[in-house]
Amino acid sequence: MSKNLDSQRTYALVGTGGCGKTTIAEMLLFQSGVINRIGKVEEGTTLLDYEPEEIKRRGSIQPAVASFAWQKNAHFLIDTPGDTNFIGDLGYMLAAVDAVVFVVDAVDGVRPLTKKLWEDVKRAGLPALVCINKLDRDRADYDMAFDSLTSGLGIKPVLLGLPIGKQDAFTGIVDVLANKATIFGADGAVTEGEIPADMADDVQVLRETTIENIAESDEELMEKYLEEGELSGEDLTAALKKGVLSGELTPVIATAALQNKGGAKVLQTIQELFPSPLEHAPWTDAEGNERASSPDEPLSCFVFKSIADPFAGQLNILRVVSGTLKADSTLQNVTAEETERVGQLLLLQGKNQNASKEPQGPGALVAVAKLKNTSTGDVLGEGKDVFKPRLPALPPTLITYALAAKEKGEEDKVYSAVAKLLDEDINLNLSRDEETGDILLAGMGQLHIELSVEKAKRRYKTEIVLKTPKIPYRETIKGKAEVQGRHKKQSGGRGQFGDCWVRFAPRPRGEGYEYIDAIVGGVIPRQYIPAVDKGIQEAAARGYLAGFPMVDFSAEVYDGSFHTVDSSEMAFKVAGSLAFKKAMETAKPILLEPIVLCTVSIPDNFMGDVIGDLSSRRGKVLGSDSNAGVTEVRAHVPMSEVLQYAQDLSSMTGGQGLFTMVFDHYEEAPPPVAEKVIADHKKGEE
Repeated sequence: MSKNLDSQRTYALVGTGGCGKTTIAEMLLFQSGVINRIGKVEEGTTLLDYEPEEIKRRGSIQPAVASFAWQKNAHFLIDTPGDTNFIGDLGYMLAAVDAVVFVVDAVDGVRPLTKKLWEDVKRAGLPALVCINKLDRDRADYDMAFDSLTSGLGIKPVLLGLPIGKQDAFTGIVDVLANKATIFGADGAVTEGEIPADMADDVQVLRETTIENIAESDEELMEKYLEEGELSGEDLTAALKKGVLSGELTPVIATAALQNKGGAKVLQTIQELFPSPLEHAPWTDAEGNERASSPDEPLSCFVFKSIADPFAGQLNILRVVSGTLKADSTLQNVTAEETERVGQLLLLQGKNQNASKEPQGPGALVAVAKLKNTSTGDVLGEGKDVFKPRLPALPPTLITYALAAKEKGEEDKVYSAVAKLLDEDINLNLSRDEETGDILLAGMGQLHIELSVEKAKRRYKTEIVLKTPKIPYRETIKGKAEVQGRHKKQSGGRGQFGDCWVRFAPRPRGEGYEYIDAIVGGVIPRQYIPAVDKGIQEAAARGYLAGFPMVDFSAEVYDGSFHTVDSSEMAFKVAGSLAFKKAMETAKPILLEPIVLCTVSIPDNFMGDVIGDLSSRRGKVLGSDSNAGVTEVRAHVPMSEVLQYAQDLSSMTGGQGLFTMVFDHYEEAPPPVAEKVIADHKKGEE
């Protein structure tokens, strides 16, 4: 265990895709001596993006963990993905850390997804530091990016590092509080220098503003500042840390990670301002009970991520909540109600694993191999009453695709291969559709599904075909019908006889099926009446128009007849089925299509294009709200029109759009849609 838990730091890198989080992680690992050069995402040479799919698409698709020492202080970091397809488990990553390095691209500033991610960080109650990165790039604009922090995120930024020079002339940083300049040399080497003369006046104004912002967060410090006109460096650091931990203040640093410009400043700021595990707010469980983040408490830890290792098998990565985790110990998995044997404790640096030579205490992120019945989200500990910290809920999946085997007869092999991915990706949902027989894979977006299938094919040598699943249409009736269902069969010996009269009528949308027993006088014996109901329900499940379940109707059995010898439950079940089919000929059956509530967040300038596109998809716009340059549009849209909306929205908005969709209700499908679905069904039957 780190001998000085008060100097240990555990944090996550969070930001949109392409803002440079992985490169910042590389910079920190280089600065601390773990690697001897900063890898490039574009060349697939980073330590943390190691999956073939990540190297191919030049971006993170899963969180990566790294542990290292900086100036003998233990650091644990999580590099999180920034693409909407791969951030479904971000809540678990945020639960596993004590603070966040929030990365903003100096070229783009705050985007819609930036705002969502910041809200996730604040909802998790985590202190944060902002890195405005890529200041060496063409079109980088520090002032724009800095201003967007207030206008777009509503934060109170505290400027700690002002860049010297722009774009390829970014040559140093002015430490505003220390009132001195740092000049960059080769590989990020730094030397102290003079503040450029043309910046001196601006720096002085910024310094006074920054000191005032820090002092305003502490009444006693404000009084001292007003009385003395100056504050010591110790006073400012203490007050700034207090403001950061409370969430009132957010320090901002300038970086160009690929050139290691700003790496030392980032690590210094993390060490000075981020909390230690001992300063973590008390953990709570589902009942509101609290547990201090202390090594003196009983052991409790939870699995925030599982990964598949080609040599060690499944690795479960744990966050130690309290107590001390030791190698070669026996733990209780209180989620799965299993006993697990822990072998070596592994400290990760991407795909590299190093055995820990000492136990690990609160705040540590530790991997354990070969646990038999442990999955992501499980809680492990020692003792009879293991503390179970409350973990955030996961977002719902957004899109579903059907999977098929390239070769007939290998469907079970496909199912088995994809099922193995569920252990490491909790945002995948695998199922079989009882109506269609399809293997369905649900995820956070089209790219999420495609890369998951690609991974399953690569790892398990299985040929998988990805196809759009059948839309879950439904059928109902608009008219009424009174029909006789009569089943009579005689073939030597005992025959079959069932006879029923049934009234069918439509019900309001969403109220489902109702069976009404109106038999009087025993014209149908009591034991056969449920059989009529069962026959109707089974026929309704197969549909009439296009093979989709019939919903929202009532069936009232009111008359019939029976035979003392030949009648049976089976005969009346067939009679009920025949009554349903006969009724459909006159009850005006129609096709219903599922409607989703789609919420789209885009920059204001894309609002017209997005609303026009939703309308072209037969969407009904319900309203829109604009805040800090971001518009949120809500619309009801047929599910069939938005199966691939993620890709289309990204193309329309240059990757700046974000959306969610949830099933809302069913509506009657327009004739052209219904005719096509029915025709496709008949073609499939033929």
